[in-house]
Amino acid sequence: MTVPAKPSRAALRRSSRRSEDKIKPVRLAFLDLLGLGLLGLRTRKLRAALSALGISIGVATMVVVTGIPASSQRALTDEITALGSNMLRVQPFSGQPVPVELPEESVDMVRRIKPVTEASAVANTHAVVQRSDLIGDDDFSGTGLSMLAARRDLLRVVGGKVFSGRFFSAADEHFPTAVLGYRAAGRLGIGEIPEHDPAPQIQINKSWFTVIGILHGVPLSDDLDNAVLTGWPAAKKTLRFEGRPTVIYVKAGDAHLEDVRSVLPATVFPEQPGQVQVSRPSDALAAKRATQNTFSSLFLGLAAVALLVGGIGVANTMVISVLERRRDIGLRRALGATRGQIRVQFLTESMGLSLLGALAGTLFGVLADIGYAAYQGWPAVIPLTSVTVGCLGAVLVGMAAGVYPSVRAARLPPTEALAAA
Repeated sequence: MTVPAKPSRAALRRSSRRSEDKIKPVRLAFLDLLGLGLLGLRTRKLRAALSALGISIGVATMVVVTGIPASSQRALTDEITALGSNMLRVQPFSGQPVPVELPEESVDMVRRIKPVTEASAVANTHAVVQRSDLIGDDDFSGTGLSMLAARRDLLRVVGGKVFSGRFFSAADEHFPTAVLGYRAAGRLGIGEIPEHDPAPQIQINKSWFTVIGILHGVPLSDDLDNAVLTGWPAAKKTLRFEGRPTVIYVKAGDAHLEDVRSVLPATVFPEQPGQVQVSRPSDALAAKRATQNTFSSLFLGLAAVALLVGGIGVANTMVISVLERRRDIGLRRALGATRGQIRVQFLTESMGLSLLGALAGTLFGVLADIGYAAYQGWPAVIPLTSVTVGCLGAVLVGMAAGVYPSVRAARLPPTEALAAA
């Protein structure tokens, strides 16, 4: 009596495939496939959470290591911008045999240049400043101080700040009032403007001016530190000022600063543009551009490694899940589930793990970025590109991590899966 030989694995697989060809598979709806894919996450919550933790660490690292430098960069850029790094000075060349006088309407002409955002001016009135009329001619407190007529928007353009008192208002600029640079205030012996007592007065060309304010130092316009300023209309009325500016301050967009600089001489003085000099962009602008061009590739590499490690963790979890659930896979195959449905089930589970980790990592990274920026006093900046790339990268990593486990699960013959359980 002959004993029939035990069928080989190849024969079992061929038999399984022939039986699948005879049975027409039932199409599952998308929601049914999604429910099957997320079944493993619902039944193994702790393992799913630990697996998603690797992905969340990678995404959180990417958000934090790009968000914190971006916040620091924004704070530094704002500080440099406040100094007036995008400001140019326009003035005639000094030492000319015939002094060059800019037209009275030159400031308005500069404002018509499209990239120019703001423009203001001062004018030297050549007036004599004295602390008091009781001081003799041998007093040198006013020596070296320039008496300038200033437009009301000057402080905003040059980035200056008031140390004590106030700057010119719409009413102040029409009356004999003065604002002192911080060095000029020291030379004149005026420390601060009292709030309740009468304001100090100085004599300018034998006329009395009330000091209403003292400025902080202006880093990129130190000529204003040694100046006594008065309003533009008041200078015309009291000091016989003709209204011709001697220095024009121009602010423009960083990207167009060189272009604006090239057209300024012909704009402010079309008759003799060669007699006009324009300052070169400040070194602070170069520093600002350097901070904008610097990007932390090392930190991004660290985030990518963390994301990759998280993906390996997801792949490891999915492979173990396939080994543990061979009986379930075999039962589903025996009941008519196709290999495609098995692949979709495990691929959906892998992507669900990655998406869960991506959302958790994004939330943690954003909160950490906001908290650290608030602690440092920086503006919080959340790079949307990093958040988007992190989430999409996590999903792609999860998809790649789930390919092999899903294919391996789909290739298990029902009889082999049931027999090995």
